[in-house]
Amino acid sequence: MNIRTISILTVLLTAVVVMAAACSQSSEPQPPAPSATTASAQPVASAEPVAAAETLSLLVVHKSPSCGCCGLWVEHMQQAGFPVEVRDTNELNPIKARLGVPYGKGSCHTAEVAGYVVEGHVPADDVKRLLAQRPDAKGLVLPGMPLGSPGMETPDGRTDAYTVELIANDGTTSAFAEH
Repeated sequence: MNIRTISILTVLLTAVVVMAAACSQSSEPQPPAPSATTASAQPVASAEPVAAAETLSLLVVHKSPSCGCCGLWVEHMQQAGFPVEVRDTNELNPIKARLGVPYGKGSCHTAEVAGYVVEGHVPADDVKRLLAQRPDAKGLVLPGMPLGSPGMETPDGRTDAYTVELIANDGTTSAFAEH
């Protein structure tokens, strides 16, 4: 192998290790477990001025307490002007099921905003467009953890193409935004 190939493999391996370590939780909604969900609310201060926070709805983020990429997504949403409340929990699957995240479309965190669900590393501009358009739908989903999506940035700036999907009330999805 040449040095370029080794460098590429090192970057890819590093990205895989970071993603695996950041979010080791199962991302698929499962039937609710008999145990109760333990969540602790943690308001997170917004980086934007108060006036900007007043114009956007509160974003409630359910995430694992140990997930680093979820924290980076929260920062992305705050920088976009969303007031954010973080609820750390190890019981994400019942929340995903309650909010109607379709099976196979899960990610590492689930948010609620203005009556909509936002699953995964959805860019803030897509959430703002959802709130401006107010479609009769459940919300948005970005399955998995695509490289380059908010909170999943890589040191080398690599970005994979990804599609944010709109969740219809019947649970089907359709393309909402291409990135």
